[in-house]
Amino acid sequence: MSFARPLLLLALGLLPLWWWLRAKRLARLSGTRMSDVRPAAGATERLWVARLPVTLRSACLGAWIIAAAGPRIGAARSETRSEGISIVLAVDISGSMQAEDFAPANRIDVAKQTAIEFVRARTSDRIGLVAFAGQALTQVPITTDYAVLEQALRELHPGMLEDGTAIGTAIGTAANRLRRAPGKSKVLVLLTDGVNNKGTVDPRTAGQAAAALGIKIYTIGVGTRGQAPMPTEYGADGQLRYEMRPVEIDEPLMTEIASTTGGRYYRATDTESLRHIFEEINRLEKTTVEQVVYRRFDEAYRVPLALGLVALALEIVLAGTFAVRVP
Repeated sequence: MSFARPLLLLALGLLPLWWWLRAKRLARLSGTRMSDVRPAAGATERLWVARLPVTLRSACLGAWIIAAAGPRIGAARSETRSEGISIVLAVDISGSMQAEDFAPANRIDVAKQTAIEFVRARTSDRIGLVAFAGQALTQVPITTDYAVLEQALRELHPGMLEDGTAIGTAIGTAANRLRRAPGKSKVLVLLTDGVNNKGTVDPRTAGQAAAALGIKIYTIGVGTRGQAPMPTEYGADGQLRYEMRPVEIDEPLMTEIASTTGGRYYRATDTESLRHIFEEINRLEKTTVEQVVYRRFDEAYRVPLALGLVALALEIVLAGTFAVRVP
């Protein structure tokens, strides 16, 4: 229960003051000397009857003060409003993503798992998925159906597209999706382990176009520093063969693209560092949630008002019958 005008409840403090002043006045009158005390015989037995009208009057005033304060009973209903962020994950699925320098898993498996964890950490954002190698293809349009997005991430694997690394095409494809997305905040998270060597779109030009559309790009370079076991070919047994080769990531290009759009470049050299990068991006791109609380009240002043009227009626009846005041 709450009150619409709680300050009026302070008036209840006047009732004890009124009782105290009345008791003080009665005490002064009780000191009056009487020549004959026989008329007062039996007054003690009827004292509680004499006090009833005053008690009822106090109850009436107290009930009406409470009624005037506006008691109300109600429940609150909260509603969460969020514009959300539109995000596209662009994941490199070229053959080199099978390099096993993120032991015990390879790069693509670690990238998929950390991307799934990133998706699960979002609540009200729209997320899409673009896979790229020598080409770029939208796997999932921007959506809030995270279950579909997770399934698409799990199904990513090298060989789905022509091999190569078309970074510019990937940025252009993702930017085209984000261009139509609602909301003001638009983010592209691009994960690759190589150097742009395919596609007809220059990565710098694509980055500048994304910046013009208000898209922020976070680039992630995946791979250890130095050499890593890279897949070369399939053996007669159908298994991939690996050989140690230098890890080549165009970090100056990744840094330039990110800074042009107001994003950042990260280097992931192992599973844990990649997980930390996704966690940091998750913190940087938090959605602002606005919570609106609606309250519905039922006015409860009728009960104390009725009680006050009953007390007043009883006082009038008693004052005119059992507790008649004699001058």
